Amino acid sequence: MSQISAATTSAQPLPTIPQSCDVLVIGSGAGGLAAAVSAAARGLHVVVAEKAELFGGTSAWSGGWLWVPHNPAVRAEGFEEPAEAPRTYLRAVLGNRYDEAMIGAYLEAGPRMAEFFSAETEVKFLPGSKVPDFHGHLPGAATGGRSMVAAPYDGRKLGPLLTRMRAPIPETTFMGLGIASGVDLYHFLHATRHWRSFFHVTGRVARHMADLALHGRAMRLVNGNALIARLLRSAADRGVALHERLACVRLLTEAGRVTGAELDGPEGRVTITARRAVVLAAGGFPQDGLRQQSQFPHRQTPHSSAAPRENNGDGLRLGEQAGGQVRTDLSDAGAWAPVSLVPRPDGTLGRFPHLIDRAKPGLIAVTGAGTRFTNEAAPYHDFMRGLFAATPPGQPVQAWLLCDSTFIHRYGLGAVKPFPVPKRAHLRSGYLKRGRTLAELARVCGIDEAALATTLAAYNGAAQRGEDPEFGRGTTLFQRVNGDAATQPNPCVAPLMRAPFYAVRVVPGSLGTFAGLETDAKARMLDAQHQPIPGLFAVGNDMSSIMGGAYPSGGITLGPAMTFGWIAAQTIATETGI
Repeated sequence: MSQISAATTSAQPLPTIPQSCDVLVIGSGAGGLAAAVSAAARGLHVVVAEKAELFGGTSAWSGGWLWVPHNPAVRAEGFEEPAEAPRTYLRAVLGNRYDEAMIGAYLEAGPRMAEFFSAETEVKFLPGSKVPDFHGHLPGAATGGRSMVAAPYDGRKLGPLLTRMRAPIPETTFMGLGIASGVDLYHFLHATRHWRSFFHVTGRVARHMADLALHGRAMRLVNGNALIARLLRSAADRGVALHERLACVRLLTEAGRVTGAELDGPEGRVTITARRAVVLAAGGFPQDGLRQQSQFPHRQTPHSSAAPRENNGDGLRLGEQAGGQVRTDLSDAGAWAPVSLVPRPDGTLGRFPHLIDRAKPGLIAVTGAGTRFTNEAAPYHDFMRGLFAATPPGQPVQAWLLCDSTFIHRYGLGAVKPFPVPKRAHLRSGYLKRGRTLAELARVCGIDEAALATTLAAYNGAAQRGEDPEFGRGTTLFQRVNGDAATQPNPCVAPLMRAPFYAVRVVPGSLGTFAGLETDAKARMLDAQHQPIPGLFAVGNDMSSIMGGAYPSGGITLGPAMTFGWIAAQTIATETGI
């Protein structure tokens, strides 16, 4: 998105753009780079064309998690489960949108993809042995062992490539310092409560200050930034030609086969012939207003995606022009997430995705009518589905996250950091609302005062016992993991008692889109007759989600993106007539 600042691009001379290659990849997120690295490892000459000024796409801003059952990182820790267990869970979540061919290909190839990258590239993963599936009440759900995350990376190893990669979203960092999920985040949230956490955080901050002084940015890369950095290093090591500010405007075809593309670059229009294949990996359509109007449920409310502004549906349009079909039958077209809009000093707006703060004890979410509408600790996708259902037709889709002083002191709220980081700037900008009483906060936010008083009375009464009879908050392991184990008997539930009280407004947002181009289990793009289009593949969010619009667990975007990127490369390298 245009509001996100990033490291300036390198001042080095632009590299010469090849006139031909074996594989042309359009886009540089995890899916596109996985395809590029995998194809290059098979001896193919690969070009990556990225429209934006910086590499990485949405993946660079992500948590860096991949949902890959039976992956080698968790198996190395001794975690094993029956082969059928992930399928049982996915059947329960996806229902009649479960596609055996696509799911089977994914589950079979996912561990092999992870083994390849771990053994033969700079990409390394840490296990998510304790990361549970989203819907723990369903058959086959796991309490952990199906996820892995990119290991932290020393940005100095990227050399000049570092300034050509997206930095994290500023609002999710501390002065540009990325905070890794898991143990790192735990210590940052407990720095004022435990000496061990205090020393961890002071050490991290001290090192970061040194990196800022020496390099002008963070050097310890984590989450999605680490994943993209590792993929870029691996691509460069394999001889992949990496070109930013190179936008694909038209695919070239000959006798029904895609043979390359025309692209606009800093020095004008160029043509690149692709002897084997073109891979579309341009990030879906989270910033395409026209396609949103036909596929999103909140047409009355502007969509505020936490994805780059460049992800505006280019790949889907290119695929359609070549005869491909965009799926319109998914349960949800986007990977929904509540987003708050953060005013910046330069007048732009940042977008903060509220992924885990809603599960902490002492927060509730209400509409302008002053009533709760869903389980606040639910997965972000489900939270937004609840808000869509609760919003009357014609009304703006929005909600307020409310908390008390105890909560904001311990956990922060959205872009507001916990104590001792000051809140003044966010109060002055209007991002953070404050009231000496709940009634005053209701008036400041435009919330129905009487209804809010009734809502809080009911919630607080049960919360003092650690209960949420209305929505069952804290009843699954996923919810409890994102809560605070120090709060008992329910790590997700506590009353709002201590004045002053605070609120942040959230609006419809997404982490990307699910609806994409129809492909087969080899990532080949299909035409209206469901036949492969020779020479054309789609991966990442340009490929329609194999989850059918459902969100079973964290990492179900990056996991399939890298897996089908790897599958595409194997197909391109081994099959003729593609």
